[in-house]
Amino acid sequence: MIPASPQPDPAARDSAERMLELEEKLMFSQRALDELNEVVLLQQSELDRLRREVQSLRTIAERAIDLADNENPPHEMPPHY
Repeated sequence: MIPASPQPDPAARDSAERMLELEEKLMFSQRALDELNEVVLLQQSELDRLRREVQSLRTIAERAIDLADNENPPHEMPPHY
């Protein structure tokens, strides 16, 4: 006759199930955190690129304004008067 295997303690089984559930939640949270971190890094890269582009456009606009001001000084009569 085969001896009956002892039944696991219900408290120990519940504890093991809770531990497994916590480990699964931790893994899920870590994966979500890694994915969010990747999104933040991509957004920061895009933000840096856009800042450089805005600064470049601002510089071009300032140069264009300076050139326009130098070519047509204010309150000067056109030569045909």
